[in-house]
Amino acid sequence: MSVTITATDVNKLRQQTGAGMMDCRAALVETNGDFEAAIDFLRKKGQKVAAKRSDRDAKEGLVIAATTADKKTGIVMNLTSETDFVSKNEDFINLALSFSKTAIDNNCTSLEELKACAYDNITVEDKLMDTVAKIGEKIDITSFERIDAESVAAYNHSGYRVAVLVAMNKAANDANQQAGKDVAMQIAAMNPVAVDPAAVPAETIAREKDIIMEQMKADPKMEGKPEEMISKIADGKINAYFKENTLLAQPFVKDGSKTVTEYLKSVENELTVTSFCRLKIG
Repeated sequence: MSVTITATDVNKLRQQTGAGMMDCRAALVETNGDFEAAIDFLRKKGQKVAAKRSDRDAKEGLVIAATTADKKTGIVMNLTSETDFVSKNEDFINLALSFSKTAIDNNCTSLEELKACAYDNITVEDKLMDTVAKIGEKIDITSFERIDAESVAAYNHSGYRVAVLVAMNKAANDANQQAGKDVAMQIAAMNPVAVDPAAVPAETIAREKDIIMEQMKADPKMEGKPEEMISKIADGKINAYFKENTLLAQPFVKDGSKTVTEYLKSVENELTVTSFCRLKIG
């Protein structure tokens, strides 16, 4: 059964990808309205569209990252709103910060636990409902993630539009905490797909390779080339892509003469990042 493609659908895809209106409509028609498939369709046709890396982004609201005092646990959460008028309000910012403190103080491991926590003699869930009634706009905590490690560094970008947690393999000290924040700033800016190529999910690799192979097959220079040759070339391209777009192999933004791996080892012997989490508004 065919799906009706509305102007709103087309505009949404255009906002996500930057592709032309007609191309977006054609992609949605071809994929029966599946936005993820439509993005892949555009990329296979050679459109300059970045791979969608996360479905955790929100249009408005704030994201907050925080750590425990011993730096062994970090949480990152998203308090959403309908408009930036509300999200930029000082009371809303303070509410988000107090919710993150509640999560840390109560050792929360999930969004459900956080919403059930006590807050001003009620629960966080009730506080959200009371705030909705007060301001007349829907707000909610829609994302909550936690990292436990030998040490965790947190970074909140100006305006709380991006928040990052970085887990490291060494016990916290002043030097590696600063290094963790430096790397978190890099993650905020560069949005790497994983810590290193080995950490890239197999399905992501397969998806990217499929797109690269389709692009190559459409190239007149590759006409008549055997499938095996195209596949090998695609493997090379995908390996280069993930080397450039995984954290530890990237040039360190504060000193391009070093990779992130080299920077971390210059701070502390064998220091490395074991995982990270990045949330973004927009």
